[in-house]
Amino acid sequence: MPKTDRRKAEARGRWAEGVAAWFLRLRGYRILARRAKTPVGEIDLVAARARILAFVEVKSRRLRHEAQWAVAPRQVRRITKAARYWIAGHPAFAGHDCRFDIVIVSPYQMPMHLQNVFQHQGGQRS
Repeated sequence: MPKTDRRKAEARGRWAEGVAAWFLRLRGYRILARRAKTPVGEIDLVAARARILAFVEVKSRRLRHEAQWAVAPRQVRRITKAARYWIAGHPAFAGHDCRFDIVIVSPYQMPMHLQNVFQHQGGQRS
């Protein structure tokens, strides 16, 4: 990917993450981290509501149905490993129920929040 395309994709990704964070806040979530970096990967958003800790992958696509399946098995494994690292570094959240969500951001539409999209144990979609 040429450098200018990469910059545009990066800017689009940051914008989508901001929209997703705003949307989750409106739904009562507290954003604990954005672009949380761990030795095994990055988590777009970490959000909490009551005793639920959501590790959120943000996908920005022109069409929603393109984004719903945009999390490949390799990404699932990376996100679950990164979530384990994040929890290890934040023991206050160790007792929370964890889940893995996707927020889809598409032009001219409200974001779509898909909850508990894949399982922590085996990294498989439910």
